[in-house]
Amino acid sequence: MGKVESPCISQCKIKDDVCQGCGRKRSEIKGWKELKDRERKEVIDKSRKRLKKLKKG
Repeated sequence: MGKVESPCISQCKIKDDVCQGCGRKRSEIKGWKELKDRERKEVIDKSRKRLKKLKKG
């Protein structure tokens, strides 16, 4: 199994501490390289939920 890749889509715009492109918090983006794969998957799951909420408005 390969390394979990960043969910970044190069559309970075931080609003209320959350990237409007990938849904990660600023701290999650900053610490991404130090996370283990399990932690990265958790961040991705949380970020997807955040993006859904943002899109519902």
